[in-house]
Parts: sequence; structure tokens; C-alpha cells
Amino acid sequence: MSATTPGVSPDVSSDASSDASGERFLRGSSPLQRLLTRPELGSLVGAIAVFCCFALAADGFLRASSLGTVLYASSTIGIMAVPVALLMIGGEFDLSAGVLVTSSALVSSMFSYQMTANVWVGVGVSLLVTLAVGAFNGIVLARTRLPSFIVTLGTFLMLTGLNLGLTKLISGTVSTRTVADMEGFTTARALFASTLTVGGTHIKVTVLWWLALVALGSWILLRTRAGNWIFAVGGNENAARAVGVPVARTKTALYMGVALGAWICGQHLLFSYDVVQSGEGVGNELIYIIAAVIGGCLITGGHGSAVGAAVGALLFGMTSKGIVFAEWNPDWFKFFLGAMLLLATLLNTWVRRRAEASK
Repeated sequence: MSATTPGVSPDVSSDASSDASGERFLRGSSPLQRLLTRPELGSLVGAIAVFCCFALAADGFLRASSLGTVLYASSTIGIMAVPVALLMIGGEFDLSAGVLVTSSALVSSMFSYQMTANVWVGVGVSLLVTLAVGAFNGIVLARTRLPSFIVTLGTFLMLTGLNLGLTKLISGTVSTRTVADMEGFTTARALFASTLTVGGTHIKVTVLWWLALVALGSWILLRTRAGNWIFAVGGNENAARAVGVPVARTKTALYMGVALGAWICGQHLLFSYDVVQSGEGVGNELIYIIAAVIGGCLITGGHGSAVGAAVGALLFGMTSKGIVFAEWNPDWFKFFLGAMLLLATLLNTWVRRRAEASK
């Protein structure tokens, strides 16, 4: 694959994305060099190690039902980890992603219930509102040039307050009313929260959403001009802007991509449990970022992949459920999560330096 950005002058790929070529390889590279420069290599090695560990330590880990549980836990993280990874490749991150999932579910539930409408109307309104929040983050970031930490922290606090305040104001409690008896609930649940049986294994539909987003994210990064723009703005924003890359538009689209993932997760949350607790989602944004970093994304931007974020989410799911199947003390979970984060980051950094030195 050519390392030159299509539709943009060669200066972008040489200046703006020379450090962002985790998904793009020079034509003359050897197969070993290509393998070593894959951003998801570290997380893949870690995932294999964790899988083998729990396969030996937990008798029930390899059962079909257990693997279905692991995939479900991974998919609920992976749906968000993929767009968060694309955003991080573009040089930004989003602290409001966790509570935005809850906001999406609350809007869908309360609009449908209060307007006595078909639940699909609430689903549609929720999509528009959620995308608007994503666009708000991107536009404020572009107009003010403030760090994404400040912008999205502000959005996080505002959404946290709105989720609780509006839910109490409208329903009188901290949770929404049930929408299980409303028109359209059955079809909406089939799309967002159904369970499929594949070879005797029960697979949640979120796994299909997850795989679809991984495929879409990989296609965008590897096969489109927008993918080149993402790597360029994450590698060197000023150089990318100088040669005509629409930096503001690209980053706004990335924030809207995170919002789309939040909408999917929010609808799954609503149609799985019929009601939504307004205080949910706080802290989940760190899990999404951790999965993306374990998958090979750099905090500084310009490097990573959608597949790596998916592997990071899978690693997270295996660890969270494997500890239960192995009957270990769950208090150790965050210790293992932190250790995986450090080890994956160190391995990715070491492999990348070795690959660059061998060129």
C-alpha cells in the first residue's frame, strides 16, 4: 500500500503522518517488518497469553456458554473502543463517552414515554441528539483550540448533571419508566438487544454491531481519503492543515463517530433492561480509552488501528470474565487491567522502535 496520502500533497504523508503509519506500510518492507509495525501486535500477544492462562486456570472457560459471555462483555466495550481509537489516532480523546451512552438511552426512553410515541421515534430523536453532542465537542474544540481534555471534561460534567436532573424532573425518580409495553419495543429489542444461537452458542447481537464497526473503522483508515486525514491530523496537525487537510471537519466527524457508538450502546442498554438508571456510565470512558491504548493507540495520536482496539476490548472481556470463571478474588481485576495496560504499551513501544530501527 502506498504511503502517500491520496488527494493530498506528499508533504502530508512525509511530515504529518510519518509517525502515524501503523496502518500503512512501505511497498518494499519485508513481511517481518510489516508484522512488527502492526499496532495491534502487542495486544494480540497479550490476548493469546490471557486466553491460555484462563483456559488452564478455569475449567469452564472454554465452554461455549462461557465464550459467549466473554464475547458479550467484550462487545459492549468494543463498540465504543473502535470509534474512540479512531479519535485517538486523530490526536484527541473524549471524556464524555461513558455518560453519553446513558444520555442516549435516557433521551430515547423519556421522549418515547412522555410523548406516548412509538419507541422508534424516541430512537430516532436519540440519534439526532447524540450526534449533536458529538458535533458540539468537535466544533468547540475547533473554534476555541482548547485541549480535548478540557472540552470533553466540561461535556462530561454537563451530561452527568443533565442525566440526573432531567430524569428526576420528568419522572420524579433517578430512573426512567418502562417502555416494554410500548409499540415498536419488540422490533427495537430485536435490533439492539436480541440473542442469536450459533452452533449451540448464544451470541448477543452486540457482537455483530461490534464486528461491523471494526470492519467499517478498518475500511475508513485503510481505504479512504478520510483515513489518511485521520492519520495526518494525529501525526502533525499543523503540517496537515498547511497542505489543505480539513482538520476541524475531520475531528468533528471523529467525535460524531464516538457519538454513534454511544447511541448504539445506549439503545442496547435501554432495550435490554426496559428502564435506564440516570447515574450509569460514569467511569466507562476510561475503560474505552484503556482498550484503545492496549490495542496499540498512542495517547499522542497518529498511530493505532480499529482491529487493535477490538483486540483490546476482547482482552478486557476475557480478563473480567476469566477471573470469575477461575473463581479468583475479583478485587484483583483492576490490578490485572493496569498491568495489561502497562505491558501492552511497553511492548508496543519496544516493537515500534525496533521496527523503525530496522528500516
